[in-house]
Amino acid sequence: MNNSTKAALLSGLGFPGLGQIYLKHYKRAVVIIVAVVVSMAVVIMEAVRLALTIIDKIKSEGGAISMDIISDAATQAYTTSSSLMITLGFLSIILCWIIGTVDAYRIGKKNDLKGDDLNA
Repeated sequence: MNNSTKAALLSGLGFPGLGQIYLKHYKRAVVIIVAVVVSMAVVIMEAVRLALTIIDKIKSEGGAISMDIISDAATQAYTTSSSLMITLGFLSIILCWIIGTVDAYRIGKKNDLKGDDLNA
């Protein structure tokens, strides 16, 4: 299996940036990994904030748990700003995944071609 395929699979199926690490492009890898981790942190923090808001709403209703109370609490807690943050976080993760995979493949392909020229 050539470098381009291995690197693309590492970034595409493993984690964005792993293909760049495999190809020894560490600065690119760090940028991609940090972007994905920050995006994941934003999504997780918003989800936790929403969950805590829902729990507080349920507690204020007397602690009774029913689907109607949970649904009402979730509807009230889910604001436009939290929706936007979660959406942007997920879009950022997807974009980094695509960029990481394509970039790893592209760099690997260059390395493969250089290797073929050396063997000729």
